[in-house]
Amino acid sequence: MRSKTFFVLVAIAAAYLLGARAGRERYEQIVGSVESFWNSPDVKAARKKAAKQAAKARGR
Repeated sequence: MRSKTFFVLVAIAAAYLLGARAGRERYEQIVGSVESFWNSPDVKAARKKAAKQAAKARGR
């Protein structure tokens, strides 16, 4: 009975470690994609245009 419990605990620990590693890699991939999008020239221009329009609307 103890060997089965030990085996299950080892399997859970291994699954957690492998899943955490894969999750971190995917997280880094998503963060890189978002940063790339946010810093693209087209998005920067759109942000500046939106900020100018918002400032103009506040002034009314």
